[in-house]
Amino acid sequence: MDPPVGTPADLVAEAAALDAADGLAAKRGEFAVDDGTVYLDGNSLGALPRAVAARLADVVTREWGELRIRSWSESDWWTAPERVGDRIAPLVGAAPGQLVVGDSTSVNVFKAVVAAVRMAREDAPGRHEVLVDEATFPTDGYLAASAARLTGATLRPLPAAELAEAFGPYTAVALVNHVDYRTGQLGDLSGITASAHRAGARVVWDLCHSAGALPVELDAERVDFAVGCTYKYLNGGPGSPAYLHVRRDLQDRFDSPLPGWNSHAEPFAMSPGYVPADGAARGRVGTPEILSLLALEEALTVWDGVDLADVRAKSLALTDFFLRCVGAYVRGGRVHSLTPALRRRRGSQVSLRCADAEGVMAALAERGVVGDFRPPDVLRFGFTPLYTSFADAERAARALGEVVG
Repeated sequence: MDPPVGTPADLVAEAAALDAADGLAAKRGEFAVDDGTVYLDGNSLGALPRAVAARLADVVTREWGELRIRSWSESDWWTAPERVGDRIAPLVGAAPGQLVVGDSTSVNVFKAVVAAVRMAREDAPGRHEVLVDEATFPTDGYLAASAARLTGATLRPLPAAELAEAFGPYTAVALVNHVDYRTGQLGDLSGITASAHRAGARVVWDLCHSAGALPVELDAERVDFAVGCTYKYLNGGPGSPAYLHVRRDLQDRFDSPLPGWNSHAEPFAMSPGYVPADGAARGRVGTPEILSLLALEEALTVWDGVDLADVRAKSLALTDFFLRCVGAYVRGGRVHSLTPALRRRRGSQVSLRCADAEGVMAALAERGVVGDFRPPDVLRFGFTPLYTSFADAERAARALGEVVG
């Protein structure tokens, strides 16, 4: 940790000054957060945007309750997966028409990895290798293994630092996390994608811990496939549907392993033979999750007028300040940061290794500071720039110091 800097009074005053100068501070009022709780778990479940409750009430009472089946056309339910995808697109650096929203992240990972293997083999039949970060989020690892079995490929887990150099003539696809869920380390999206393409391979990026927290440039980096959830930094609500990105020039080759009536070129023809729809709609499977999808659509309005460069700047300032406060309030040796000190390698969370981390996080919750715990000894604190304040960061670090002595 950094050496102690300033007194508690100094840090409280600094937090107040930083909040007063924060160009995103007004966004906090658009969320259901209160000053009595420091909520640093937006990297697991984002806070509720205040406008969502009224929108969802209207969907339930009027669109479902009164219009009923007519809402598929009169309320544009049918177009929602692509429409909401186009709302997310600028948050991940993609032009419209490349994202479809629906299903879970896990389902979309499976679609993307299997389709990528099939596509790579069309280009070079001998490609049989699926690369995955060995410390990936467990479900991604499970799905990569299943996709490999299904396609007759070989799974090759590797340390994230070795992925860029691991692509070769037999590599079909790599499944990579943009931000490590446990440590908060930011992956090299540009370098790994370029390495994959030089080798003739494809890459699937998991954006769960980056979209909405920092700029992502899918189009600029010519990313093949990307997936992500919407209930973390995008604040879509518990279980809100995930998204699938398929690069525009690959869409007519996207062969989903989960074809459904909803992605058929003529869904209401009920044909026994499958003919895929054009564009991002190929990523659809079954009936869209309308209630959660429309809640997400309303939640995304909080991004209107927001510059992601400002979000990234505040995220880095928050995590820098929190680490300085931890250095001031926590006795040496009690915690150790797993999150890179180097800014360009950091997402929007701080992970601290700590003895009895589970008990420490429970004690923090009793003091009104909500983060989360990952076994065996990791405290995670997520910083969501749209509603997290510098005063929150100072108060959380001070409470941590009190808890660990």
